[in-house]
Amino acid sequence: MLVLTAATGRADELLFQDDFKGKPGEGWSWIREHRDSWRVTEHGLEVRIEPGNMWGPANDAKNVLVRPAPDATRDEIEVSVNVQTSPTEQYEQADLVWYFDDSHMVKIGRELVDGKISVVMGREENDRTRTITIIPLNAPSVDLRLMVKGNHIQGWFRAPGSKDWGKAGECDLPAPPDGKAKIALQFYQGPANAEHWARVAEFRVRRVGK
Repeated sequence: MLVLTAATGRADELLFQDDFKGKPGEGWSWIREHRDSWRVTEHGLEVRIEPGNMWGPANDAKNVLVRPAPDATRDEIEVSVNVQTSPTEQYEQADLVWYFDDSHMVKIGRELVDGKISVVMGREENDRTRTITIIPLNAPSVDLRLMVKGNHIQGWFRAPGSKDWGKAGECDLPAPPDGKAKIALQFYQGPANAEHWARVAEFRVRRVGK
């Protein structure tokens, strides 16, 4: 589907969309699936944020949802999603990720950091991590966006009701062994003794027009 972007006059191509109505769309697969901890409702995909981690060498988070990423070597690719959470634990988070494997990725997510719900962007290569930005955003949900072209990636966010995207940061992509990129949704660092559920909806993948 081609969509004319009013601000630029460019024709963006919608490559994939998923509102998670009834079930996840075709092409998704789970890493370390815990079937009792995800569900699909009329509002979108809901995933329990369980203990576990993807930031650094632990790589034991459950219910990492992945799908193949489009080729970004020639065209700019935009990935976006709406995320709603109510975190209470330090570093509890739900992320949109340009993902190669558990040790190589760039993430942007909604995370609790030092008592503040924030938009956090970070880069990981060979399990070595670098936080790019932490931006407090006290809102019930957030739109997250990654823009990828060649070896470069940008992270963006948008508060509910806003038409304007704010830039979280940018960096080069990590260099994994096989170089095959995926798009991932990740949920981790939640409490063991309480059920905290993240809700994701309005997942879109576009090829940005020239």
